[in-house]
Amino acid sequence: MQMTGARILLECLLEQGVDTVFGYPGGTILNVYDELYNYEGRIRHILTAHEQGASHAADGYARSTGRVGVCFATSGPGATNLVTGIATAYLDSSPVVFITCNVGIGLIGKDTFQEVDFTGITMPITKCNFLISDVHTLADTVREAFAIARSGRPGPVVLDITKNVTSDTCEYESLPVSEHAKSGKLGELMKRYDFKAPEPDHQDVMKLVEMLKAAKKPLLICGGGVVRSRAHREFEAFATRTDTPVAITVMGGGGFRGRNPLTTGMIGMHGSQASNMAVDACDLLIAVGCRFSDRVALKPTTFAQNAKIVQIDIDRSEINKNVQTDHHIIGDAKRVLELLLEQVPEMHHDEWKDYVFSFKTETMYDEAQGHMTPSQVLSTIARVCPQDTIVATDVGQHQMWAIQHFHFDYPGQLLTSGGLGTMGFGLGAAIGAQVSHPDKCVIHVTGDGGFRMNCNELATEQYYNLPIINIVFNNGTLGMVRQWQTLIYNKHYSQTTLDRAPDFVKLAEAYGLSGRRVASVEEFEAALKEALACGHGYVIDCVIDIDEKVRPMVGGGSHITDFIIA
Repeated sequence: MQMTGARILLECLLEQGVDTVFGYPGGTILNVYDELYNYEGRIRHILTAHEQGASHAADGYARSTGRVGVCFATSGPGATNLVTGIATAYLDSSPVVFITCNVGIGLIGKDTFQEVDFTGITMPITKCNFLISDVHTLADTVREAFAIARSGRPGPVVLDITKNVTSDTCEYESLPVSEHAKSGKLGELMKRYDFKAPEPDHQDVMKLVEMLKAAKKPLLICGGGVVRSRAHREFEAFATRTDTPVAITVMGGGGFRGRNPLTTGMIGMHGSQASNMAVDACDLLIAVGCRFSDRVALKPTTFAQNAKIVQIDIDRSEINKNVQTDHHIIGDAKRVLELLLEQVPEMHHDEWKDYVFSFKTETMYDEAQGHMTPSQVLSTIARVCPQDTIVATDVGQHQMWAIQHFHFDYPGQLLTSGGLGTMGFGLGAAIGAQVSHPDKCVIHVTGDGGFRMNCNELATEQYYNLPIINIVFNNGTLGMVRQWQTLIYNKHYSQTTLDRAPDFVKLAEAYGLSGRRVASVEEFEAALKEALACGHGYVIDCVIDIDEKVRPMVGGGSHITDFIIA
């Protein structure tokens, strides 16, 4: 059947099971939006306030569902406004297909109005990108993009489609996803790329089993790969069978239940005493889906210095990149754990656990100081909100407090920017999660600095009647930067104090939402219950002390147990 490129694109999205697109229109993508008008009821479009908000919403949708997120934008500034969102997805291995439309093929390279070389710009921050200038290649390229985004180590893919392609016509035939690998040139491409994760080497698996049998003090690290693979059940079964304590990275939140008695808490720069002391004393360290970033292995040369280090990862390029390993297994975390569970016997490490859990797994705050503390806010949320509440964060102190004190139970429950550290990520991600999980409670935890970068998306929250609760840790400063300035930069508080507008309660009201400013735990609990009951978006402005710190903290490049503050 003859179709325009715009219609072919939307039909291909339906092939992939896409039901929601986040985006913002403009001149070069108007043919697609004109065709989208005819797809009402089949593809839902969420119009955000800014393209960056759309990029984070598509990312939040992907992380919370495990499916591929989709984002639309026009050329030039519309496309470049996606760059931060694309990089955020790339660093955290989130599968999102970003679809932009460029100027017509005859205008490429002529500095045409709103023209940029978007494939050139995004090459370093995508798993793959394509400039599509021929309508005859459009359908197979869209199919290939989705296969690349979701397969192996997931990640973002960019499709930059010249405007002429969206109006040109060619023959289109619907092709179910199950048939893609068998279809002509597309099938050849898929075989060449080998989209399936490699089957783990069974001898490598057996070697790890023997290493476990010999170990007296094993430690597991739950990384983002466990979450991406949805391997949480297998991981928990493995930890339980081997009776091994588990440290969790920022990206590993939800990969292992925070309430499991084997949990030692977060590891790394702001890791718990239990996690950091355990990694320093263990004799076997098994990292699953963890790339040993500088926030985990702060000083690679002394990291887990008494242990044999084993890395399990789907991406061979991550092996020995940051930390030298003694053994590794290449493969999808879920499949590797399945194979391990077939071979590993039941074990007991009581003496080792007694040592590890003699240290704190969470920071204790002095609650007698006459002001509201982060742990009071977070413990109230945990007590009042449903246990399966989805939490999206921005980046900074509030992010670390949330990850330290919430107990995440399943993949996609925590949405946070771990690799790029993107302030402004949280509200867009919360929108993506709420759209895809309309029956769940979604909390956006942010700081007054981060909230300034994304509060325009309150308009999106209000228009689509999304009952997201925005909880702002308002300490009147860029808190994490101030903490560094206090501890490392001789209290030179250069450009970090936020003693300025807006009033966040009035801002919420201006967007048609409700809001309250609270300064005590009693006021906060009342506001939270009101927010849960009201059925629409809400902003709670929480006043906390300007010098409240994230504890513990280990300085960058320091040995993992050299705490600046404990």
